[in-house]
Amino acid sequence: MFYYKISILGSLLEPLTYASTFSCKSLGLVLLPFQNKDKEGVVLEKVNKPEFKTVEITQKLDGFFSQEQFLFAKFISEYYFCSLGEAFSLFIPSKNLLESVACIERYCLSIELSVKQRDTLLELQQHKVSLLFGDTGSGKTEIYMKWFEEILAKEQRVLMLMPEISLTPQMQIRLEEHFGASVVMWHSKLTKKQKEKNLEKIYNGSARVIAGARSALFLPIKDLGFIVVDEEHDDSYKASSRPRYNARDMAIYYGKLLGIPVLLGSATPSLSSYVKFPYVRLKGGHFNQNRRFVYEPHIEEITPIIEEAVTKTALKKEQSMLFLPTRANFKYMICDHCGYTYKCPYCDVGMSLHKFSRRVKCHYCNFQEPIPEVCPECKTGNLLSSRLGTAEAVEHFQEKYPQLRVAQFDRDKITTQKKLKALLGSFNSGEIDLLIGTQMLSKGHDYHDVTLAVIQGIDNILQMSDYRAREKALSLLIQIAGRSGRKKDALVLVQSFYQEFFEPYINQYEVFLEEEKEFRKEMYPPYKKLSRLGFAHVKKETANDKMNEVLQKLYQFSNVEVVGHGPSPIEKIANKFRFQILLRADKSTDLIKAIKGSKNVLCEVDMDPIDFI
Repeated sequence: MFYYKISILGSLLEPLTYASTFSCKSLGLVLLPFQNKDKEGVVLEKVNKPEFKTVEITQKLDGFFSQEQFLFAKFISEYYFCSLGEAFSLFIPSKNLLESVACIERYCLSIELSVKQRDTLLELQQHKVSLLFGDTGSGKTEIYMKWFEEILAKEQRVLMLMPEISLTPQMQIRLEEHFGASVVMWHSKLTKKQKEKNLEKIYNGSARVIAGARSALFLPIKDLGFIVVDEEHDDSYKASSRPRYNARDMAIYYGKLLGIPVLLGSATPSLSSYVKFPYVRLKGGHFNQNRRFVYEPHIEEITPIIEEAVTKTALKKEQSMLFLPTRANFKYMICDHCGYTYKCPYCDVGMSLHKFSRRVKCHYCNFQEPIPEVCPECKTGNLLSSRLGTAEAVEHFQEKYPQLRVAQFDRDKITTQKKLKALLGSFNSGEIDLLIGTQMLSKGHDYHDVTLAVIQGIDNILQMSDYRAREKALSLLIQIAGRSGRKKDALVLVQSFYQEFFEPYINQYEVFLEEEKEFRKEMYPPYKKLSRLGFAHVKKETANDKMNEVLQKLYQFSNVEVVGHGPSPIEKIANKFRFQILLRADKSTDLIKAIKGSKNVLCEVDMDPIDFI
């Protein structure tokens, strides 16, 4: 009989000891009984027969993890405070298959770079981790692909990470034009059959260029030679559930582990990357962009100025985009008689109105119910809506200007890659006059004939209680503005009371970053490390007591500062009361040591948090 220490995939538990009548290889996958179910586990090591009774492994499976994947998973479990089983569950195992060398393509196409682009590439290649700080349309993708060519010539593979929602058909087309059938896409919108087909190409070696969302980082890519993280500033690289990893940071760690270069790219890079890594500034673009910015100091509302700009643009047979930070119809419903805000019964947030489905929905716990006819508090007042949403804006233009061809571009409407492809195709072929959407509008899509960009609700982002609020608002404004004026002069209409903040930085993002550095020093990342400890329970007293229990222990660690503690900004979600502690330190190791010495069962750790609600 053999005995093995095994990590159970997805389990919160530490590795368990199992018996086996057959020998198992280290890091191989096995099937075993766990809590009355068959579960997959990873063999960590062979151990001596324990004194306690053990359960037998059911069978050996085909898959296994490489030593690099094991080290990577181990780091994730230690840094992000999750079990090894949770970390391993991120990864797709390797398989013992012979590579089909015959199906590996050779490339005849050669990407031509300008002198400026060639110099940029050579400079970036001097560093193991570097940042390409390039304006919208400056040719970042061509530089990526030229570097890809060089890596592929060495018979290595490349990985390109993109924010999930920006996995545009255009990027796939561009990659396939140069690298043919060796390109494989990987993201959550793929069907099971598509994933199996793409995995087969990765296993047999015919996939040489792998492009995908953050989960692509955990694919079993043998001979990986280069990683690109496009739009590296995007918050969607950070996972919102355990393990709460940041794919950008983990790509840098994985590159170091494999000894390969990692390139970050963005027109509006995060301050952290700008400060930490050598960068090359690539200004200008392929287009003679001339964008005129006009500011309208007004609350979030479709005003006559916006209507006139949109209708005039349509008359010229040109296209408009309108950005709103809120999907659905309206974000909040307030009683006109008693002022009561109609909230989710399970969360401390207002319900969102979805007129099309005649429901109110909570965007935090997904609870929904029919639209109430009267105020549930005073039983007499009417519920009025506040804060404009995308669906309401679409309805407004369709009713008032029926000749306008209007489309909605947000997560409510774009639920599949097929729908994304169809909508972008319709817009670029001129079948839509006005595209109204959320932050999806800013995510790297190419729009050919947009000459008007309307930006609403940007002040809500600027006023968030978040140390990155200024960075987020300015970056978003620049990204959305950058989708206009690709071929013709464009107007960018910004509805904001803060023209004096935005205006100086619109064409000088690096000036903003230099000033923001001074604001962050001694207080916030990248100069300090942060961690957020969360406590949630159906009983408010329990959550509060558990927070205070951890708090008392944390005060014993002099090199870690408790920035604040108490109820979370949204005090209740999914019927659980929420409390939090925010920690600050000079080094991650100090935070990890303090948290390890203080945390209890209820304590959820978020290292390097980007969300403070």
